[in-house]
Amino acid sequence: MTAMPKLDVSTKRIAISKANAQMVAAVSIASFITVFCLIAAKNVWSQTAYQARVSAKDAQAYQQLQKNVQAFNDLAQSYKKFNSDPTNIIGGSSTGNGKNAGENAKVILDALPDKYDFPALTSSIEKILTSGKFNVTGISGTDEQLSQQNNTSSPNPQPVNMPFSFTVSNANYTSVQQLITVLQNSIRPIQIDTIDLTGGTSNMTLTVKAHTYFQPGKKVTITKQEVR
Repeated sequence: MTAMPKLDVSTKRIAISKANAQMVAAVSIASFITVFCLIAAKNVWSQTAYQARVSAKDAQAYQQLQKNVQAFNDLAQSYKKFNSDPTNIIGGSSTGNGKNAGENAKVILDALPDKYDFPALTSSIEKILTSGKFNVTGISGTDEQLSQQNNTSSPNPQPVNMPFSFTVSNANYTSVQQLITVLQNSIRPIQIDTIDLTGGTSNMTLTVKAHTYFQPGKKVTITKQEVR
């Protein structure tokens, strides 16, 4: 019988090392592919979830836009009807020039202006008093034009106080009652804070401290929202 040749020990080691190297390479490649697939799957899932959130926000914005358009149309119709009434909300003519005349929109703006204007307020008070034939001796107050000049609009506007005072002379109890009635019937809301009477019953001096309001216009803005 012929004896089989024996492999050299170093050759065996080389073969084993080569096999180990091939196995390590195969395991490394498999690990890389696995990690890559996991990362890719995570990115795809994240992108899909993001697109789903964007689509949901788009649908929500579209529905809100439809509601806003409908609300605008309803508001336009209501405003047109409100402003076209022949008799305004204070009983005057909408188209005439007499007492309490004017369209409802003008009456509302006269009652609650959207801009601070103290000189216009004093002129209005003077007109109210002189039309009632009161002897006006003074109208005063603090003009806050500088501090209020930027208060022109707001997303949620609130009425702002405008304090003032005036003095009339040669008054009596009857004229004092008439004055209070005139102020109560004014288009612009006037709230009396204090009344100071001096003098005799037929020759009184009346000092009134009161306040009215203005309300900045409502600011409507279109905002952007980032979806994450």
